[in-house]
Amino acid sequence: MLELIPAIDLRGGRCVRLRQGDYNQETIFNDDPVAVAREWERQGATRIHLVDLDGAKAGEVRNGEVIRAIVQAVQVPCQLGGGLRTAETIDLVLNEIGIERAIIGTQALKQPEWFRSMVEAYPQRVALGLDARDSLVATAGWLEVSQTPAIELARQFVGLPVAAIIYTNIANDGMMQGIDPGTLRDLREMAALGISVIASGGVTTLRDIENLLEAGQQSPCLNAAIIGRALYEQTILLPEALNLVHSRAL
Repeated sequence: MLELIPAIDLRGGRCVRLRQGDYNQETIFNDDPVAVAREWERQGATRIHLVDLDGAKAGEVRNGEVIRAIVQAVQVPCQLGGGLRTAETIDLVLNEIGIERAIIGTQALKQPEWFRSMVEAYPQRVALGLDARDSLVATAGWLEVSQTPAIELARQFVGLPVAAIIYTNIANDGMMQGIDPGTLRDLREMAALGISVIASGGVTTLRDIENLLEAGQQSPCLNAAIIGRALYEQTILLPEALNLVHSRAL
């Protein structure tokens, strides 16, 4: 069954959204991210996706107090990405703050052996964050685009206890334009590797969720989707989306 995961992007302690990862195109949705997390849990979310945008830019956790408060306020597990680039930081978020899954992006590309060691040290608790533009991996809070195809990076870690691959097409993220066919193709290709795949970026309407459900029928490892701006602008209502998923699972 497709898990729907609300996103809370943190910048300066507030809940915001960016367009295409551009820090100059920010919309502030709420000054109280803890209340937002509680609301998503109340509406039926089984997991919360947190992004430390300040951390992604700085290369270290910057919204730690807010993240800790969210983890303590909800009963559902939380996953976190943004600036997780050292073993000490991974230990901090997993063992001290209480995050269930740490999402590593930049360092998986730049130091694949280090990423491998983190996955082995924390089996099923480290996810690979693949943020891509034109199917090429972007890093450093999306400020840089490499020449490495996302699928090639993912292939390096097949057979390891990776919790999930979180695949984001930057071009779609925050644009409210839906998931394009090329991204669906990329997601199916990732899912064929046998690692759980979480779609992120571009989920705008219930039709996008239907498309993911259809893709998941052929690619069972495509089993979750992160929803951000669409929830805040109410082009998707979480209870309706969850009802759709449950009805398809019957």
